[in-house]
Amino acid sequence: MKKGYVQTDVGIIPDDWTLSPMGNIGKAIIGLTYSPRNVSSYGKLVHRSSNIQENKLAYDDNVYVNVEIDEKLILKENDILICVRNGSRDLIGKSALISGKSIGETFGAFMSVFRTNYNASFIYQLFISNVIQKQINESLGATINQITNKTINEFKIPLPPTKAEQTSIATALNDADALITSLEKLIEKKRAIKQGAMQELLRPNEGWEVKKLGEIGKCHRGVSYNPERDLYPYDTDITVRLLRSNNIQNRNLDLNNLQFVDRAIVKSNQILQNNDIVICMANGSKQLVGKSTIYNDKDNNKYTFGAFMGCFRIDENLASSSFVAVTFQSFQYRSYIDVLLSGSSINNLNPSNIESIDIPFPSWEEQVRIATILGELDAEIAGLEQKRGKYKLIKQGMMQELLTGKIRLV
Repeated sequence: MKKGYVQTDVGIIPDDWTLSPMGNIGKAIIGLTYSPRNVSSYGKLVHRSSNIQENKLAYDDNVYVNVEIDEKLILKENDILICVRNGSRDLIGKSALISGKSIGETFGAFMSVFRTNYNASFIYQLFISNVIQKQINESLGATINQITNKTINEFKIPLPPTKAEQTSIATALNDADALITSLEKLIEKKRAIKQGAMQELLRPNEGWEVKKLGEIGKCHRGVSYNPERDLYPYDTDITVRLLRSNNIQNRNLDLNNLQFVDRAIVKSNQILQNNDIVICMANGSKQLVGKSTIYNDKDNNKYTFGAFMGCFRIDENLASSSFVAVTFQSFQYRSYIDVLLSGSSINNLNPSNIESIDIPFPSWEEQVRIATILGELDAEIAGLEQKRGKYKLIKQGMMQELLTGKIRLV
């Protein structure tokens, strides 16, 4: 062990740091219990699990209550808001640091706040780090989907000996968060620009011709397979790589979490070709049905697609596949899918549904021009998203080094 460091329950830390239960430096407070009759169109906004997104407060799923609220349940600056109970175990422990307009609001019974006089930013960074998240996972056990105030107060955290060091660590990590947030805002701005460009560029003009997709191509349904008999854990000489719904992320093809299916059960028309548009045809979530991306070979492997998927294969003599892929991102396409699904309790499309979609087509040259413009915007957004991913990894590394004293800032 490096000189000047000691082994503790949370790992190796400097020997001048202390390991303290959170209850020694603050207090966890459970949220407001209220009944449906207390819900109103005005009053105090009640923060619930859905109001924490990516460790930030979100205001797109708000509930208000019109009841008298104990002063201790009114959110204060630097409170750490924590999800302590949820049907999904992965959401337990997600948190946000209170500031700005959230001060003076309240929080529900499945939430807690941790209130401390220590450097709240430093404690919050500890809470979202592996130091606390590991303890949360260990406390949940096999069947319990909640943590209690007692549990929170018992979590152990490493504390630097001076406020100056706590502040330096918190400042460095907060600066990293600010950089990530600025990128996220830029990504949202670019997405809004792209959405506006799509609306303008895809508006039919004189000379555009409306065609059903079935006139310019064919939709194929994916491979039906028996998971126990037909799937393999890795590539073999007798397998084909299998794409499923989760392999379409943000209109891009994500080649993580692949499955490998026996080649013998894959029909020739189920082997993906360049410029095929891969479509999610069935999903438990209606919003995911219809999501799509264009396929192009990047690694010289053969790919197919599962039974809940489809691919639309275009006759390139009749239309540009890139243009059709762009129209699958449009509001009009999404509206058409929503109408198809609204008449059924089953979130499922069939190939004829896709082939019946009406698309206004400009000339070939105009199709290519539109697809190129929107493709360049997509590439710019993808580059920003990749940069954001790198910054998040860098921040994770900073947390690991700074919050355990492996790197000292003072």
